[in-house]
Amino acid sequence: MYWTLELASKLEDAPWPATKDELVDYAMRSCAPLEVIENLQEIEDEGEIYESIEDIWPDYPSKEDFFFNEEEY
Repeated sequence: MYWTLELASKLEDAPWPATKDELVDYAMRSCAPLEVIENLQEIEDEGEIYESIEDIWPDYPSKEDFFFNEEEY
């Protein structure tokens, strides 16, 4: 399983919090790339509920990582 920023961004609008099955279903319905669906299917399913993409890919960059000052605009 590997994640890239482009692949993980396909889940930004997912219905969080969600289970693995709900995320796979969302990825299929939203026509996400096959790699996203395969990555989700590789997650060990322990009935866990994921609150955000960070629960799946802890290295997912947040807005703070981009050093963008919204107040300037």
